[in-house]
Amino acid sequence: MTLTRRTLVAAGLAAPAILSLGSRARAATTLKISHQFPGGTIDEGDFRDRACRKFAAALAERSKGALELQVYPGSSLMKTNAQFGAIRKGALDMTLYPSPYAGGEVPEMNIGLMPGLVTSYAQATAWKTAPVGRKLTEILESKGVVVVSWVWQAGGVASRDRPLFTPSDAKGLKVRGGSREMDLMMKAAGAATLSIPSNESYAAMQTGACDAVITSSTSLISFRLEELSKSLTSGAQHTYWLMWEPIMMSKIVFDRLPKDQQDLIMTIGSELEAFGQKGAKDDDTRVEQVFAKAGAKVQQLDEKTLGQWRDIAKDTAWKDFAGKSASCAELLKLAEQVS
Repeated sequence: MTLTRRTLVAAGLAAPAILSLGSRARAATTLKISHQFPGGTIDEGDFRDRACRKFAAALAERSKGALELQVYPGSSLMKTNAQFGAIRKGALDMTLYPSPYAGGEVPEMNIGLMPGLVTSYAQATAWKTAPVGRKLTEILESKGVVVVSWVWQAGGVASRDRPLFTPSDAKGLKVRGGSREMDLMMKAAGAATLSIPSNESYAAMQTGACDAVITSSTSLISFRLEELSKSLTSGAQHTYWLMWEPIMMSKIVFDRLPKDQQDLIMTIGSELEAFGQKGAKDDDTRVEQVFAKAGAKVQQLDEKTLGQWRDIAKDTAWKDFAGKSASCAELLKLAEQVS
């Protein structure tokens, strides 16, 4: 075939358009974030879903369309307990995930719901830059996980019948605690425990498989547990249940992105932390209103009762966790240094 000058010129003119189109296609990256909580909008609904949607909107705008984040609420993309393993393998890009759900794969994650260890938002917030937070971040990166945004939530107890307030109240109850460590404390107080994600709590209470559910204030509202409860122990003032629920990203996926996009993801994640804390605190107040309106008896945990629970936790959950490995023992020691 003979290449004429006209053919070469035509090819030369077409090439920039083809290259430009290819460049745009390579630059556009679609990520997926999954979580177990009810879906809503960027302005209404569970603040954890809203945080993911705010993340998606900011990412699209500030990357000028180069990054798109699709939000999958209600475990609609994959089952709740599969999400952590999926980000480690690169099968899922991002998740907003309760830390103790990951304890089966990475035991150190159980420190994120260690009863009585973190008892205020100020203490929780300090973890990120404290040695305990840096160590936890380092451990997760070694397991293929990047911590993008730090979210903490206080929680309370919804009971079908009699209140679960003091340790003596636990005897004979079937309780969902939310972590192995919480279950150890409850068992020591005389309760039977069951291990289920919070999005299965309604069905468990409805069928009688569970008498009391301990979970975040937001989940108590989002999963409508006031419909089945006669009492609420609120964590608005004092709580032994304060959980780390970070937004995390697959390190495999993160490492594939250019540096400017990595920086943008981490910046937005950090900026969202104030929104997350406000959402959690607002729900600590709102949950009392929701349950009271439904006719439930509402009590706030007092400092003396918190101390009773904490003493049991130290002898059971804390001791068990520290005995798992040198890494777990170090994390606990570092955490105790944050006041």
